[in-house]
Amino acid sequence: MITLTDIDPSMIANNLTPFQPTHPGELIRDELEERNVTQSKLARQIGVSPSLLNEVINCKRGVSTELALLLEAALGISADIWLKLQSEYNMQVAKSDSSFMNRLANIRKITAVF
Repeated sequence: MITLTDIDPSMIANNLTPFQPTHPGELIRDELEERNVTQSKLARQIGVSPSLLNEVINCKRGVSTELALLLEAALGISADIWLKLQSEYNMQVAKSDSSFMNRLANIRKITAVF
């Protein structure tokens, strides 16, 4: 009989890191499609430039606190959710950067001496 203690924690679905992180802009795009709302209409409603919203939706720009609050007001989806998604995306991107991870490892070696 297999118990939870026999399972490698990194292989549990909730602990897996996706191959490619999901940018919150992809979810905004999905939400707009589901609601049949255009980017330009949402941009007008929340008072941002269509190009700014387009850059977020196309994963070229992150979701700021202000934009998260505007999205919350327009879509009824908590700003906290948008910010958490952005934070998780940023963390996954950083962790997938081998150069940055080597830099962190070196810092940890240095500080381990103290």
